Amino acid sequence: MAVPMRNDGDDEEEGVLFVEEGAFPEIEFEDTPPHLRDLAAAAMRGNVDGLRQALDNLDAGNIDEPVEDGDTALHLTCLYGHLSCVQVLLERGASVEAKDEDGGIPLHDACAGGFLEIVQLLIGKADSPECLKRMLETVDVEGDTPLHHAARGEHEAIVQLLLSIGASPTKTNVYGKTPGELAETNTETWTILEAATRPGAVASQV
Repeated sequence: MAVPMRNDGDDEEEGVLFVEEGAFPEIEFEDTPPHLRDLAAAAMRGNVDGLRQALDNLDAGNIDEPVEDGDTALHLTCLYGHLSCVQVLLERGASVEAKDEDGGIPLHDACAGGFLEIVQLLIGKADSPECLKRMLETVDVEGDTPLHHAARGEHEAIVQLLLSIGASPTKTNVYGKTPGELAETNTETWTILEAATRPGAVASQV
């Protein structure tokens, strides 16, 4: 899974490292197949026009091919919160079930980042109840479901949404932790998840 670039110095803009258009060094994509570099760059930057052009020119490969650190273009746009780019990729047929090198799907990235609108878009693209169930139950290399990621980030609205469509609050990851155990104690997110794990609540989800 790729991670957004950060600046650990004391620069302005809350430490985010901003890069001018076209200024990404070639080495940034040295492990990306040449025919996918434009796609990777556009997805990472959130360049909608560049993304459309890269997709139009994608003669070799396909939209679900990994472009950076095992991530597809959809993973990257979900990770960076580029809503318009996510819309374009979904319209072009990008798979909501594509997995990165850690086993995560785009929904994992959107939940981790707290991008509610993107989460809603991804969920809306599930083409069947079975597909939605698979998305909610998919685990990454650490056994985390999308709900685990949302809980860890204290993304209350996303936690509520995932629970409302059937995400399990009792699923444990490889460390034996439920989503609620990843949230800060006594926060609103923790309270919601704690309530969801009570016997009556769990029974109503079955």
